[in-house]
Amino acid sequence: MSPKKERQVQVNGARRHFLGLAAATGARVAALSAMAATTIFPASIAQAMGKPWWKKDGRGSDDPMCFLRGTAILTPAGEVRIERLQIGDFVETVRGKTMAIKWIGRHLYKRSGASWHAGVVPIRIGRHAIDHQSPHKDLYVSPGHALLIDGVLIRAKELVNGTSIVPCLPSDQDAIEYFHIVLDTHEAILAEGVAAETFLLRANNHEAFTNFAEFSRLYPIAWHSDMTPFAPIAGLDSGREHLRALLPIGIRRTLQIREPASKAYQRIAARAEHHIS
Repeated sequence: MSPKKERQVQVNGARRHFLGLAAATGARVAALSAMAATTIFPASIAQAMGKPWWKKDGRGSDDPMCFLRGTAILTPAGEVRIERLQIGDFVETVRGKTMAIKWIGRHLYKRSGASWHAGVVPIRIGRHAIDHQSPHKDLYVSPGHALLIDGVLIRAKELVNGTSIVPCLPSDQDAIEYFHIVLDTHEAILAEGVAAETFLLRANNHEAFTNFAEFSRLYPIAWHSDMTPFAPIAGLDSGREHLRALLPIGIRRTLQIREPASKAYQRIAARAEHHIS
């Protein structure tokens, strides 16, 4: 085959590959449009194509870790919407402990322009996206909120697959109101049947909430000591992977680890594709 014909074959092959990707993406968009009435954001397609949409110039965002208004939290008396919980109420943890709420942080965002900032838009974990029974209802959390999957904590934004897990806002909401629960220790609680983290108190990070003054008034500075993470924090965007092999085992556990997050993402994405096909 002449060099000219060989180049033409390569170009035609590349064109067919591109058209195939476009068709697959189009099918995925159609599937998203057929879902319940919600506003789907383009970031879901970016992540579905393997692009870390939450990064800017290679850096991750410092978005809050919260539950959207309306999220059902398991308590000894059954599920209660998070906005109805109060300081002193009890919640159930995945460790089988019943713990009192020390504080509830709040965020309220209102749209100031035509679109929302990507770091503010909640991630919808679709019904049965994780497995055949969880969540038992669509779960909405902020992008940085971590779920307990396979024994590690994985942020919701790193599970976005463009189908069963997408950045979106319920169509009946024109504001985004987030809530988070502080316990004596960092724990995992059940939100819509999914194990999700409580607030990981670090230094003065409670000041990110709009009602932070309430926390400062209720608890002296001595209570603000850093909490120990409930489980290892896994991430797809860790920039320190190359250091792990050089560090002692004890220190490695404090770094973000990629493999568990990658495996969980692939499994959940495959589950979503199976249900669409």
